[in-house]
Amino acid sequence: MDDKLFKRIKQLTEIQSTSGNEDNIRQLLTKEMTPLVDKVEYDGLGGIFGTKKSSVEDAPRIMLAAHMDEVGFMVSQIKKNGLFSVVPLGGWNPYVVSAQRFTLQTKQGDYPIISSSVPPHLLRGKSGGASLKVTDILFDAGFVSKEEAESFGVRPGDTIVPDVETIVTANGKRIISKAWDNRYGCTLLLDVLEQLKEVELPNTLIAGANVQEEVGLRGAKVSTTKFKPDLFFAIDCSPANDLDGKEDANGRLDGGFLLRIFDPGMIMLPRMREYIVQTAEDHDIPYQTFISQGGTDAGAAHLANNGVPSAVIGVPGRYIHTHQTMFSIKDYEAAREMILKLVTSLDKATVDTIIYGK
Repeated sequence: MDDKLFKRIKQLTEIQSTSGNEDNIRQLLTKEMTPLVDKVEYDGLGGIFGTKKSSVEDAPRIMLAAHMDEVGFMVSQIKKNGLFSVVPLGGWNPYVVSAQRFTLQTKQGDYPIISSSVPPHLLRGKSGGASLKVTDILFDAGFVSKEEAESFGVRPGDTIVPDVETIVTANGKRIISKAWDNRYGCTLLLDVLEQLKEVELPNTLIAGANVQEEVGLRGAKVSTTKFKPDLFFAIDCSPANDLDGKEDANGRLDGGFLLRIFDPGMIMLPRMREYIVQTAEDHDIPYQTFISQGGTDAGAAHLANNGVPSAVIGVPGRYIHTHQTMFSIKDYEAAREMILKLVTSLDKATVDTIIYGK
């Protein structure tokens, strides 16, 4: 891993932008993408995509889509004592939320805030957190009253985002950060667009990031309607399940990129799967097939318009949807190589074969 790549990962993962309040990450993506594409456009919800036009007549339209939002919270109520009730933005395990540091984002500025916890001394003789829900956890910015919180500009609807520094592990092979789901996709898209800047493609490439994926794949619904791709590739992070060390674990760090063949929202079409697998094997790109209990933007995209054949090129991350995710740079590099091979090979004949079988 070179310094440039780590600096990009650090910058993108430390940015704080949760679902519905993606301005911070969108501003950076706009700045970085603009010199790399022919045109940058937004959809009505705030997704950003750059188009790299092909000079080939009747070139197919290939869409690469990350999502820019990370999991967080929204203030639902300001209590009389100055603490806040929240609703989750994205899926959270309630047992990892307490006693963590966050940032409260308001119209008047950002403030430090922590999630509450109950000391063990006060739980003796009680059931403890046996039935804990995320909405039971209060957030504390140090305000002494509702009126004081409001005087600092706090209002229901303000967002709360994890505050975490991105670091490299001692062996230099893995990274610990928040929001790899899905700043992985944002990082990869910028890397790929840089490498393709002077490359003539056999397709028109539409590459960018959706909003509000973590709250129901909302951004993908509008972006696929706007840009009308022939094929769609979600670039997203999925949960690793390799803690027990089993070699056949569903999602292993250092096992290569994830080829998601099934989740509750999408079954990958056979010809799409076969083409990706053949391409990976032809170029010795390590991959692992993956079955997930959760969905990605591909679940929304493949049902858009008249139906868009879709796939997910992912990477595994341990402990996603928390403050601390661990991931392997090897898996990232495999995913990047896979996307480069796909984008440079998907001409009209190949796309027609994937869609129509001829």
